[in-house]
Amino acid sequence: MRWKLANPDSVVVERLQAHAGVNPLLARLLVIRGITTVADARHFLLPTLELLHSPYLMRGMQAAVERISSAIANRETILIYGDYDVDGTTAVVVLKTAIELCGGTADFHVPHRIKEGYGIKDDVIERAAAAGVRLVISVDTGIRAFQAAETARRVGLDLIVTDHHLPEANEGVPNALAVLNPNQAGCEYPCKALCGAGVAFKVAQALFARFKDQADQARLVPSFLKMAAMATIADAVELTGENRVIARLGLEGLRRPVNGGLKALMEVAGLAGSGRALRAGDVGFRLGPRINAAGRMDVARDVIELFTSKDQQRCREIAVKLDQLNTERQKEEARIVAEIDEQLAAEPDLAKKFCLVLDGDGWHRGVVGIVASRVVEKTGRPALVVARDGAEAHGSGRSIAALHLLEALESCHDLFTRFGGHQHAVGFALPSAHLPELKLRLNQFAQDALSEEDLIPQLDVDAEIPLSAVTPALLADLARLEPFGQGNPEPVFASRGVSLLLPPRVIKEKHIKLRVNQKSPDMKNSLNYEAVGWRMAERLRAEPLESGRPLDLAYTITMNHHPDFGGLELSLEDFKRPALAARGV
Repeated sequence: MRWKLANPDSVVVERLQAHAGVNPLLARLLVIRGITTVADARHFLLPTLELLHSPYLMRGMQAAVERISSAIANRETILIYGDYDVDGTTAVVVLKTAIELCGGTADFHVPHRIKEGYGIKDDVIERAAAAGVRLVISVDTGIRAFQAAETARRVGLDLIVTDHHLPEANEGVPNALAVLNPNQAGCEYPCKALCGAGVAFKVAQALFARFKDQADQARLVPSFLKMAAMATIADAVELTGENRVIARLGLEGLRRPVNGGLKALMEVAGLAGSGRALRAGDVGFRLGPRINAAGRMDVARDVIELFTSKDQQRCREIAVKLDQLNTERQKEEARIVAEIDEQLAAEPDLAKKFCLVLDGDGWHRGVVGIVASRVVEKTGRPALVVARDGAEAHGSGRSIAALHLLEALESCHDLFTRFGGHQHAVGFALPSAHLPELKLRLNQFAQDALSEEDLIPQLDVDAEIPLSAVTPALLADLARLEPFGQGNPEPVFASRGVSLLLPPRVIKEKHIKLRVNQKSPDMKNSLNYEAVGWRMAERLRAEPLESGRPLDLAYTITMNHHPDFGGLELSLEDFKRPALAARGV
């Protein structure tokens, strides 16, 4: 892995330090993230509700709010059509609750991942029309639902599409009553990176402005940010601009959950009663996976019931079920990863492809996206993981920074029965017979688009510091930059010539823990730290480390909250022997 040390303009850093009243290291970290003015720094470090954009800057919002308002006034039942992941289910909760608070009636449909698959289905639209529904609103889906839009028109039903996925390159958007998507042509909405629940939140914000007084709006908007924040973080959209406002303020609200389902979920995830501010990682690794587990392993309707039920005992039952489903998901993920490891070991040339397409019978299609992420981590190459089920195959893909994965799929669109997504992640279905052709064409596309250098993993290092600089004060400064995620990565630091005090320990057969030491710059003190390397046990077996030998470490800084052995901790991103580091490898 290559380490690339950031090189911000020192003049800009010094100016920001002087005028924004921040220390030199924090000024450096801000400039690296594109924050170069005092106003930008103030907005970044202290986001407020006033930084939320007007919903009406979004194309289609006026028409959508008018039609929803008419449905509320005429006591029409509105059907919300969602998706089965965190983003889709929380978007349903956001919009359904908002409509009901404004006096309307809303039902919902979330498809079963295995039985129905992704997207708006004609038969659901037809059944809704037969039941008297005259308005359907999609959330986190629908931007490519051309057929469904025509079906809605045929049966006399109005369709409002709210989505964030990229529109079809040539055909534009469906012929719906209104389409709300900041990525559609002609939409001047400033934040293009909203997730599906983020778009639903903007609709809710507009409805509150119409139906609620100022006092109610001041109470409701922050409350709804909590759900939108979970989706924004879990869906891995960029945490910049308005998304940063949503995520930061929503996380602060999660310290004081009111919703019974949210309380129950935080309890089973071990986050209740901690008294500490939640971090993006708490959502990404604890709350998000449990919400996602419903749609991956069972029925996503449970999530909507969890967050809308007033029965605390029922909320607890659902939360426990989601926790169990997440455990099942982890086991299934591990099984598929093990089979892929066997494939890669049996076919060494496979891992040398510019784009990997890995497929297997009996793989659970609900976890292939997570597995694809694991493959990208392991190989440093774009990867599609496909679950074969007889004549049909369903898959998900994840990419590296240098390859736009949706464009790669569009280059062989004729092979798919459906596909969609964005630059970094895609989902698709195709006949199993098309898999050999897909492997050839995607690898050729990637080979034409990428260089060998693009396939060498690169670790961006924000600053080189001595271990003595790792202090509670530094951690407090870093907390001001949170939440971390896409577009605002957690700062990575490098320390050179660190001593390994004891032989490394392997934890749970997957992780490693090091005890490291470095003399302070004045050589008067010797500072010891625990360093944890997540999923690095396999690497340690290949590269044994000896105590007493110097190491160069790249790491992020965290706080271990364990009551007995907590404290500042280094979370390893990489380690190297100094001789190797000197040669730039």
